[in-house]
Amino acid sequence: VLEGLQRVTWITVKDTAFAEARRDALKAIAQVCKTVGVNEDGPCDQVICRNNVSQIYNSLLDCLNDYTTDSRGDIGAWVREAAMTSLMEVTILLVQTQPQLISPDNCRQMMCYLAQLSAEKIDRFRAHAGSVFLRILHFDNPVVPHVPHREELENIFPRSEFETLNWSAPSQAFPPITKLLGLPTYQYRVLLGLTVSVGGLTESTVRYSAQSLFDYLKTIRNDLEAMNKFCGTLIQIFKDNLHNDRVSIPMLKMLDQMLANGCFDIFTGDESHFYAKELLTLCKEEIRKSKDVQKLRASISVFCGLIQFQGEIRKNVLFQLLLLLCYPFPIIRKTTASQLYEMLLTYDDVIDAEVLDEVMASLSDNNWDADLPTVRAQRNHLCDLMGVPKPIIATKLHQGVL
Repeated sequence: VLEGLQRVTWITVKDTAFAEARRDALKAIAQVCKTVGVNEDGPCDQVICRNNVSQIYNSLLDCLNDYTTDSRGDIGAWVREAAMTSLMEVTILLVQTQPQLISPDNCRQMMCYLAQLSAEKIDRFRAHAGSVFLRILHFDNPVVPHVPHREELENIFPRSEFETLNWSAPSQAFPPITKLLGLPTYQYRVLLGLTVSVGGLTESTVRYSAQSLFDYLKTIRNDLEAMNKFCGTLIQIFKDNLHNDRVSIPMLKMLDQMLANGCFDIFTGDESHFYAKELLTLCKEEIRKSKDVQKLRASISVFCGLIQFQGEIRKNVLFQLLLLLCYPFPIIRKTTASQLYEMLLTYDDVIDAEVLDEVMASLSDNNWDADLPTVRAQRNHLCDLMGVPKPIIATKLHQGVL
């Protein structure tokens, strides 16, 4: 029965939209587990035992990554909600009967995923994740074993706040969950959850999640080791989610806010720092051949923010921005010209003062809606003024079939 239910939770091309079936299968898994009971050395086709407990956890944990969408919206949220509830029920069942069956790895993954979901943007599901997270953390009949950083978590989330903390309210939820960025085990998952919130659309969620993130970064902004670790995690999340628009577009929006708020001032004087080079490379890869206007506009803001880094990075950023001045979409050309103008007003050391006025006039006066040959001539003139190599037009090679 368990194997059949586990197969229902798998996402295949044919049944992507059957979120209700996956949700109900997850609920059924927890009910089957509670019905058959636990026996460490029992037969795996009759009870929960050491031979099938990891398989059960893996099925439930995998469903926390279900972000399926269709015309109804984020239908994967129903699956994630059911997976969280089932994880809590199975974990409490095990801890009250055979706690030794809860492995450190299963507990670590469960708590990290719950922390991520507690930092995400949809109020209802964030509230459910947060309540499950605290229920497992504060369960004491007996305590759940192997919870990473238990002591620090209990300081951040005291038992007295278990009932009063309103996870649905961004103003209450984000300040404490953001503190988990300082705990190495949780940093990746919490930052991943915060990314979709900080780069989201809902004003209150964006405001409080971003403020909480900036408040945390203020505490480590002069700690080179902690900042390097944070930036390494940020880069890894970007790499893992390249071309995954659910994460990559909010990531670009979050990076724009972080650069604008001076979160990386400790690195801007270091011409060889890995962070700026990696970020530039990833942004270029993310928008390569893209037709998504929202993504392209977000990337322009990030490129303009990266101009604060000195040396070779600055030259490469200018080249990328001048490349975007000839993008096929007029809206992208106009956005690039406008933001490049504002960036040159903000950072007056980017180009020589002798040509600054002419560059500014060219950016503001030229018609960037014109046909591409005209725009290209305007852009190439800017390249000459700014000392940036002119982009070379790629030619398509047509190869005949032999």
